[in-house]
Amino acid sequence: MAQLWGGRFTKETDQLVYNFNASISFDQKFYKQDIRGSIAHVTMLAASGILTEAERDQIIDGLNSILTDVKNGTLEITSKYEDIHSFVEANLIDRIGDTGKKLHTGRSRNDQVALDMKLYVRDEIVEIKALVLELMNTLHSLMKEHIHTYMPGFTHLQKAQPITLAHHFGAYMEMFKRDYGRLCDIYARMNYCPLGSGALAGTTYPLDRKLTASLLDFAGPTLNSMDSVADRDYCIELLSALSTIMMHLSRFSEEIIIWNTNEYQFVELDDAYSTGSSIMPQKKNPDIAELVRGKTGRVYGALTSLLTTMKGIPLAYNKDMQEDKEFTFDAIDTVKGCIALFNGMIKTMTVNKDRMEASAKNGFTNATDAADYLVNHGVPFRDAHGIVGELVLACIERNISLDELPLDDYKAICPVFEDDIYQAISMEECVNKRNTIGAPGPEAMNKIIEINEAYLKDLNK
Repeated sequence: MAQLWGGRFTKETDQLVYNFNASISFDQKFYKQDIRGSIAHVTMLAASGILTEAERDQIIDGLNSILTDVKNGTLEITSKYEDIHSFVEANLIDRIGDTGKKLHTGRSRNDQVALDMKLYVRDEIVEIKALVLELMNTLHSLMKEHIHTYMPGFTHLQKAQPITLAHHFGAYMEMFKRDYGRLCDIYARMNYCPLGSGALAGTTYPLDRKLTASLLDFAGPTLNSMDSVADRDYCIELLSALSTIMMHLSRFSEEIIIWNTNEYQFVELDDAYSTGSSIMPQKKNPDIAELVRGKTGRVYGALTSLLTTMKGIPLAYNKDMQEDKEFTFDAIDTVKGCIALFNGMIKTMTVNKDRMEASAKNGFTNATDAADYLVNHGVPFRDAHGIVGELVLACIERNISLDELPLDDYKAICPVFEDDIYQAISMEECVNKRNTIGAPGPEAMNKIIEINEAYLKDLNK
């Protein structure tokens, strides 16, 4: 059993205890970050006069050889090592001898694992941001394409008022813009280097923590050594942000699932993002959307788990904190896969514009506009509301839309109506009149698209 401690102990750890305690099965994901951190550490040690330049170069060459061999598969990370730190150090000593034993000078596994986790999470935030940006680029293209694609807007899953598909997609665009901003905020807040904090109380060696932070592209060193090794706020923040991303994807997926049903037929998903049934040959199932919706609970679970783990831990480091990794890793992998697949699904789906517009007409989504017509002709709104309610009831009884109701029937209920009512309640007119900022009218939508264009252009640099 390769481990970094043992002088205090008189016998070997029980194998079951060792296995339970070990983290190599999951923290091997850190091997690049662990080696990068170690290279920065020995560079700083040499600059501070704690190691010689020759020792620094020998250690760095050894670390780079380990990195190369792990990448090309000639060196395997196995369970005989307790964790990734012991794997790297043991192999370094095997390769360069006693000089390798100086790698750990002025460092504890506590601040080392805190560094590795930060470096890993930081790298993953960059990748997740890129995926969210790609999704926003897709939504932006769809918004530009569907400014005049009319559809019903819903409240309570009941048809409410006519909107456009661009407006509907725009709502999710705003959600993902907020998600992107949260990821940026987390990155900036977590970007301070814990290395040099030791086990909890720093070290007597004259470490240059600012240099270490600079070598690893941090904004600076952390300012309290106890907090440095005990902090997992950034993991909790990330899991919270990932949970929100999944909530947005899940809501969107639910709508795609509904729109894809035989009853709606608003969209048709590409064959590459659908599956069939083993028994029903007619079926074409929206499995990707359903899986995204289902995996949301998995990410929520990771957040709840880490919050629960951290809630009772006194300062400073405790072994409980090893439980931060597996859930965080799984949530990150889950979200990255979901964003990528969801993006491909909406990019390739076919929109049935005629079906959407017909659904808006048949759902009396223009009823409010009929009431507004009466208000504009001097009828008090409360009276207009009741009059249009009678019109809707008449249409329901005859199974027709307001567009199809003869003018005589309009006048029979309220003589104020004239021929221009049909223009006033047309889908195009209903949408086009709504041009306050944030509304679905083309003038308003073009302004929003222009704002998004500038936003995305800045991010896509």
